[in-house]
Amino acid sequence: MRAIVMQQAGGPEVLRLQSVEKPAPREHEVLVRIHAAGVNPIDTKLRQRGLYFGEPPAILGCDGAGIIEAVGSKVQQFAPGDRVYYCYGGLGQACGNYAEYACVPEAYLAGMPACLDFASAAAAPLVLITAWESLFDRARLQAGQKVFIAAGAGGVGHVAIQLAKIAGCEVATSVSSEEKAALVRELGADHIIRYRDQDVTEALLQWSGGEGVDIAFDTVGGNAFHSLVPAVRVYGDLVTILQVPDDTDWKTLRLRNIRLSQELMLTPMVLDLQEGAEHQAAILEQCGQFFEEQKLSVFVADTLPLEQASEAHRRIEAGGMAGKLVLSVSDD
Repeated sequence: MRAIVMQQAGGPEVLRLQSVEKPAPREHEVLVRIHAAGVNPIDTKLRQRGLYFGEPPAILGCDGAGIIEAVGSKVQQFAPGDRVYYCYGGLGQACGNYAEYACVPEAYLAGMPACLDFASAAAAPLVLITAWESLFDRARLQAGQKVFIAAGAGGVGHVAIQLAKIAGCEVATSVSSEEKAALVRELGADHIIRYRDQDVTEALLQWSGGEGVDIAFDTVGGNAFHSLVPAVRVYGDLVTILQVPDDTDWKTLRLRNIRLSQELMLTPMVLDLQEGAEHQAAILEQCGQFFEEQKLSVFVADTLPLEQASEAHRRIEAGGMAGKLVLSVSDD
């Protein structure tokens, strides 16, 4: 089969198209013929710094969408011909999705929404799970709350806005341009902060009547994280998907009883947690209903052919992207 193989840690040029052996599913796995693979910042970090498991050569790519070609002897819920989408593999312990085929444990699979094409389906899993776990599992989001989502036009941010609106919340977000402001406005954002021209902390305090937001969701890290500490209300929630900065203002967090949570949706894969995998598949099934009801959408900025994986990595590392990039693997 064709696959993009990471030869060693390094720049985008280490990603090369090769012919590799087609995998065979074990008893609890299915063999997916991949039609599209999502590209995420975690892929670029693994390429730069090295894998979670083992050493190159390896196939990257956590997100995939395709059609099941074969199933293992103990697979119960899926059959050949089923269309599925999922987040699994690409960390070094399992073949990733920059390839024509991948073996995926049944626990990670969700039925692909009929209303989505393969590119949109492949763009969705990692960002949906990240946003869902951050808002609902970590921050315990409830209807009527005021929620801030950093970088609302980004991959995680643009679906987080929609999930918070579906839940009945008021949403503020930050963007860098009028083009991105138009996107988040269309997605339902109630208050848009142009962070290059406005102070985020002051803007959020003014929006919340001086009390601070109920939930702040940090998708940027660094100084953006610091600006949110004084912008969260007493007994509020601050969730980050980045490493907590070493110089975090722990005194203010403690004084205001702000609950700080960290989110890494890769945990079930890294620690091999069956229950976590099933929970994430359930998130995708629920989001599939939202797609079908036209309450949720995923913005695919561009779709590139598989052999241009290195170009996709360059675009992500350049920064400032809206939405998601996808690799088209198979058209039939």
